[in-house]
Amino acid sequence: MGYREKRGKKIIVGWSIVCFFIGLALTALTNNVPETAAQTSSIMPGAPGSFSQLVKRARRSVVNISTVKVIKRGDRGMRLQRPFRENDPFNDFFERFFKDRIPKEYRQKSLGTGFIIDKEGYILTNNHVVEKTDEIKVKLDNEKEFDAEIIGRDPKTDLALIRIKTDDPLEPLPFGDSDRLEVGDWVVAIGNPFGLDHTVTAGIVSAKYRRIGAGAYENFIQTDASINPGNSGGPLLNTNGEVVGINSIIVPGGGGSIGIGFAIPINMAKDLLPQLKKGRVVRGWLGVMIQEITSELKEKLKLKDEKGALVADVTPEGPAEKAGIKRGDVIISFDGKEINEMSELPFVVATTPVGKTVVVKVIRKGKTESIEVEVAELEEEKEKEKIVEEKTDLGMAVEEITPEMARKFGLTEKKGIIVVQVEGNSPAGEAGIRQGDMIIEVDQEPMKDIDRYREKIRQYKKGDTILFLAKRRGATLYLTLKVWE
Repeated sequence: MGYREKRGKKIIVGWSIVCFFIGLALTALTNNVPETAAQTSSIMPGAPGSFSQLVKRARRSVVNISTVKVIKRGDRGMRLQRPFRENDPFNDFFERFFKDRIPKEYRQKSLGTGFIIDKEGYILTNNHVVEKTDEIKVKLDNEKEFDAEIIGRDPKTDLALIRIKTDDPLEPLPFGDSDRLEVGDWVVAIGNPFGLDHTVTAGIVSAKYRRIGAGAYENFIQTDASINPGNSGGPLLNTNGEVVGINSIIVPGGGGSIGIGFAIPINMAKDLLPQLKKGRVVRGWLGVMIQEITSELKEKLKLKDEKGALVADVTPEGPAEKAGIKRGDVIISFDGKEINEMSELPFVVATTPVGKTVVVKVIRKGKTESIEVEVAELEEEKEKEKIVEEKTDLGMAVEEITPEMARKFGLTEKKGIIVVQVEGNSPAGEAGIRQGDMIIEVDQEPMKDIDRYREKIRQYKKGDTILFLAKRRGATLYLTLKVWE
């Protein structure tokens, strides 16, 4: 054997030994380092490397909800969709030849999410997922599907409790404590966006105590975990796999999520759950109008800080007035619960049992006083009828102007009556009344509020002609509407 051959064999053997020891070292490192270590950071040692185990446990409790609403021709929800603009000459052609081809009824389907809260088959979801539906189907993670019934709804908080009946074992999700959430905490959302079963997204808590004008009792958790249509009613989980929120609202952008979603705090749902199971939510009532304390008000009222709720007005003969609460008082505590943000008071009062006597602490002219108040029952306003009686069905819906509507329709007016819906094939549609029109007069009588409007409209019968004065984009115009035979 030559010198070169011997030298080559030595090199090969040497490299083999080196590779062997490198392999042993790598194996030792792999065995001693956790699986998720490669995904963590020295800057954030508490950050989870993976949510996979959490998801495996939680997904068994998350359900897909599909609903069906049967809409008949002539219902307010079924409007003739015209491809042409209001004044386009082809509208008459379209109405004449195509309106009768619209089916007499159709089944409007929608999707949402919910989660199992106990082994009895109770499921929490959003009210807007299940309200005004004719059928509710619930599909579990094992693909089994069940009919569901509504047990209780609360439109003011957008919560609903439904139930399925099955002998199969159900795995409920544990509740967490949404008050302990911190901005920056990791959260995971599981839902049914766009019909895609059990989609998982993760993000952080972006903000707490958000008020976005959705209702009187809102106190949202804002998150950047992707939430899309179909996620509504699904759970928002902390890293322990506990429900801390119920996904409810998104800020849409281009038809989907832009990283701003809102969830109802689970503590709000826990407070209302006993009443939802009874089928009716009864709220406590204090009888005050409140406002936020600004830095300017703080200075004028000589307050130490901006905590609390400023009483702007007191309802005559209400619980607060009877107890001695006055305009200008700052409520800082209610029944032992501190009121730091103005938005906290309405929900605290609403969830207090009716008839209970509570201690309300107020700051009055720089001094703290304790006042005993007996909480009364809030008489829920009757749901506003959006359509007048059938005998004078004009094919349009009107409401009183709210700040949200004023923003939506670009109005400067704070009061008045606005048209919120018009059927294409209706007396209002033929008269040229449009969504967003303000009703100023009916037959030359000023319309100051919606009650007077409804009272006036009920006086007409089929065949009558009504003269409307409407305001549209800053200009007023007269429109004549004939009540159909």
